[in-house]
Amino acid sequence: MKKSEKTKGKKAVADHKKRYSRYAVAAAAAFVILLVAGFYLFNPPVAKIGDTVMISYTGTFENGTVFDSNIDGDPFIFTIGSSSVIAGFEDAVIGMTVNSRKTVHIPAEKAYGPHLDNLVHVVNRSDLPGDMEPEVGKIYAITRTADGAVARVRVVNVTNDTVTIDENHLLVGQNLTFTLRFAGFYQD
Repeated sequence: MKKSEKTKGKKAVADHKKRYSRYAVAAAAAFVILLVAGFYLFNPPVAKIGDTVMISYTGTFENGTVFDSNIDGDPFIFTIGSSSVIAGFEDAVIGMTVNSRKTVHIPAEKAYGPHLDNLVHVVNRSDLPGDMEPEVGKIYAITRTADGAVARVRVVNVTNDTVTIDENHLLVGQNLTFTLRFAGFYQD
């Protein structure tokens, strides 16, 4: 074998090793990319306490009557664990993934609770603003003198001298059903 043939052979082997190294690096990079993509594809992020989430929902009573829905509007945004929604709604959202859907039945105890008699008050009509003419069934926003909070109250009885108001939520004592769609995580 001539010296020139040996040089050509060594060069060919070296070129082959370089090409093999490049292919190996490219294959390893592609494998890592596929691995990461597969992880996120098969293990999507789930809603957990502390996440701010966007939810589309329809709320119904046990008889199927719709009492609230945001399906044709913007998603409802809240932070899980902030106690800004009823416990059963929050519990239902925990563990959901983006675009997942579920229907959940929430008993009254995990919704707005039982009717509380201590939230029903009889007030003198003279304590009301002079231009106010209370009507049974009508809902008013009042500012409580004890803590300055604004409360929504429903008038349940009116006499010549008194007005009976109920501070209980309108859905108190109701078992509720929500159909939920997790629209995504909210980013400020």
